[in-house]
Amino acid sequence: MFPFNVRVYGILINEKQEVLISDERTENVSFTKFPGGGLEYGEGLLEALTREYQEECAFDIAIVKHIYTTDFYEKSSFNDSQIISIYYQVENTSAIQIRTTTKAFNFDPDQQPDDNKLQSFRWVPLAELSVHELTFKTDQIAWIEFLKTIKC
Repeated sequence: MFPFNVRVYGILINEKQEVLISDERTENVSFTKFPGGGLEYGEGLLEALTREYQEECAFDIAIVKHIYTTDFYEKSSFNDSQIISIYYQVENTSAIQIRTTTKAFNFDPDQQPDDNKLQSFRWVPLAELSVHELTFKTDQIAWIEFLKTIKC
């Protein structure tokens, strides 16, 4: 058996030309990524991304366009599965009321870890988000591909 782990992520840009990123700590591993997560059995990609934004961020999104799909082998950092990641540009369709911070891994001291996971969100100006701030190679490539679409 060859386990695959399909992941779907959204790149959200606000009216101030800032991108929303998520700092997380799971199983004593810290990482920075775009909001999103795993596809559940029976879900489509867009349905999964909408659900993930609801679960993580508590607001609704609309899909704007496809940005990138993994085109190389990537092993999961957490198990033996192969990761396949799909990225979309998204926009919010309801108010954004999540707690955000300007400092990486600035978790809410009152936050109770959900399944051993801590999470905080940051708005980073487009021009200031370096690929090196993003932990995973797929996020880094998706960010480069996204930047190509807005420089045209």
